[in-house]
Amino acid sequence: MTVLSTLSRRTLLKASAAGAAVLAAPALVRNARASSGEVKIFAWAGYISDEMLADFQQKTGIKATYTPYGTNDELLNQLRATKGRGFDLIMPTVDRVPNYVDFGLVQPIDDSKIKWDGVISALVKGSETRGAMVDGKRYQVPSDWGTEALAFNRDKVKAEYGTLSYGDLLRDDLGGKITLRGHSSLIGIGLYLESIGKLPHPLMEQFKPGNEAVARANFDAILAEAVKAKKNVVQFWTNENEAQGAFRTNGAVLGQTWDSTAYALQKENLPIGFMAPKEGALAWMEGFSIPAGAENLEQAYAFINWFYTPEAGAMYTEKSGIASASVGAEDKLGETWKSFVTEAYPADALDKLWWWPVQDPAYVAIRNEYQDRFLSA
Repeated sequence: MTVLSTLSRRTLLKASAAGAAVLAAPALVRNARASSGEVKIFAWAGYISDEMLADFQQKTGIKATYTPYGTNDELLNQLRATKGRGFDLIMPTVDRVPNYVDFGLVQPIDDSKIKWDGVISALVKGSETRGAMVDGKRYQVPSDWGTEALAFNRDKVKAEYGTLSYGDLLRDDLGGKITLRGHSSLIGIGLYLESIGKLPHPLMEQFKPGNEAVARANFDAILAEAVKAKKNVVQFWTNENEAQGAFRTNGAVLGQTWDSTAYALQKENLPIGFMAPKEGALAWMEGFSIPAGAENLEQAYAFINWFYTPEAGAMYTEKSGIASASVGAEDKLGETWKSFVTEAYPADALDKLWWWPVQDPAYVAIRNEYQDRFLSA
């Protein structure tokens, strides 16, 4: 069992307190050269607010510019096109970091420049087996973590923990009212099929390098069920804005979405709940990586260390709806966030998180093939 398989928001915070004492921390801006200039950030859409950029500049004197992207593939393709140039910080999910290393797009992190006592130490440790470390070198430090589970309209769908399932995405009585993301919904359906004994191989087996035949056998079974239920889908989403729009304007009442999607809609006082299904919420971690062609290294490290303060971490969660990796951030968040977490992960839900494993290029190619077949069916 990996370090992250039993982590919760609560245990992460406890672990961070123990780990902070043994980690040395430089000043927020360690090098005088970082007290001016700029840093170019390429991050997920909806993650960075003007308030955050202004606070960073006020604290450090460094101007930060933010360019958004919508998917991991969009980020990877952009970096490949520029050969790792054009930005100083990127935020891929941890399981995709080895892809960037394979293509020579990111550089190793200089551990001596990181304010380690500001980041939850259990996430630091857990990231090492999830893709942040390649051949003994660290290429990413954690920024946040969250889940993809089931969002639902409380006025239209009854949801109870222990019965709510990815299998509900296949319900014919919700025809034209489901929203999904192509590739990750296939995994959700796969977890449901595995739970009822209808998946040819254990789902995790298909992620192992060299198991392309296993992946195809599983995806064949998953795709057959997904295509039969495609008539239920009112909208496929690929980014945060699309996922929110499915509920806000397009009539979705149930969907497999990110936690941030539901949190944003709740803040608008819409009747949208979010809950882990009985098979387990899909859990992911993201972090900061430095492109190979970054031009503003000291400024990039200054942004990371600014982020590892409770105030910055709280601003990030308020903006994105995603749990920050910054120590003490949750203590600065209000009851809205705490209530959201309580509803989303009741009982043993945090112990049943399904963490995305590393996805090598051969697996990603197969995954994308079956996603395209699903979308075009």
